[in-house]
Amino acid sequence: MASGIANIAKIPELKRRILFTLMMLAVYRIGCFIPTPGIDADALMNFFARQQRTIFGLFDMFSGGALERLSVFALGIMPYISAAIIMELMKVVVPALEKLYKEGEAGTKKIKQYTRYGTVIIAAIQALGISIALEGMGGLEGAGDAVVLYPGWGFRLMTILTLTSGTAFIMWQGEMITERGIGNGISLIIFAGIVARLPSAIIKSIELIKAGEIPLLLMVLLIIMMIAVVAFIVFMERGQRRIPVQYARRVVGRRMFGGQSTHLPLKVNVSGVIPPIFASSLLMFPATVGSFIQIEWLKRIVDTLSPGHWLHDLVYVALIIFFCYFYTAVTFNPVDVADNLKKWGGYIPGIRPGRSTADHIDRILTRITLGGALYVAAVCVLPTILISRFNVPFYFGGTALLIVVGVAMDTMAQIESHMLTRHYDGFMKKRLGRVRR
Repeated sequence: MASGIANIAKIPELKRRILFTLMMLAVYRIGCFIPTPGIDADALMNFFARQQRTIFGLFDMFSGGALERLSVFALGIMPYISAAIIMELMKVVVPALEKLYKEGEAGTKKIKQYTRYGTVIIAAIQALGISIALEGMGGLEGAGDAVVLYPGWGFRLMTILTLTSGTAFIMWQGEMITERGIGNGISLIIFAGIVARLPSAIIKSIELIKAGEIPLLLMVLLIIMMIAVVAFIVFMERGQRRIPVQYARRVVGRRMFGGQSTHLPLKVNVSGVIPPIFASSLLMFPATVGSFIQIEWLKRIVDTLSPGHWLHDLVYVALIIFFCYFYTAVTFNPVDVADNLKKWGGYIPGIRPGRSTADHIDRILTRITLGGALYVAAVCVLPTILISRFNVPFYFGGTALLIVVGVAMDTMAQIESHMLTRHYDGFMKKRLGRVRR
């Protein structure tokens, strides 16, 4: 570990990138504590204390607690993620967008521009909805004092301007981190929001151990279990099904190209964390509506679909499996892969090029997607099992853990790539110097 840190320190460019990333994340965390004007912070905190199992709790997790404070970054990066997902889904039904995706760098720039516009529109709509909902919280049963000090269109316009600007600033931060920092900027911002709650969870656990509410032996067993779960996630996220590919030899002029053997890697978890986010949003929707509308039959549905109930876990797993297949089908097209292989003279040994290759890839993808979906479902159901069955006092697992481990792996991979590139540059400079001598 010490030698790795020493190697990083010797690389000026990588050091600058890491420091730039850390400074950007620090600015983001400071912004999470700057409140939106016209809000009673205490009344809002009391409201969110009762909304942890609704969709507000999900958004608050991704915003790093900024939503429950209604800070200028209350919407977080979720509008950008929503816009990106919408653009990804629309390319299936809009041929013009699909053509842009295939145009290379120029098409990618236009897609990013459309995503930014979509982010601003979604953020403005969400900000308007939040401002209207906040104005009506004072009249809710058990809501206490009014959250909004001076309701009206002045407050609504101020909230729209503040929250939309905050989301736009976070979006810019994410792009700057990706371009000038290290790792994926959007993912790191979500990572920072989730990890920010880790110190308070550790302090709470220590206090419970001192109070005797958690046996020390149980905590040791839980820590061992956590390490095992993280190792399992790392193993599954790196898991691939490699399909062998052979390229035929081609003669161009006096040179011969191709003839080499390679492979087509298919990840076990192609869809990432999108399926559990979709599944959680759908399951939390009845609870969100039920918090504002007091109807007896709706209350029974909310109780049935609450975490810890067997029906909730069953529906949650079914939705995750469904969205894993759905999102994989949207983002990965075996027909396009087969056509590209055929175009460049590649083929899978024993399989005819074209339609047969596409069917072969689709069959393999279907099988490994089932394994990936079951793995994601198991990790996401783990917190419910630990809390309801074993009375564990903290939340471990779920979408947050998948994001944290995945982002950490990607960031470390980029750091290793920068270090490797630097070593090669140094080697080439030495060789050139010897040749000139």
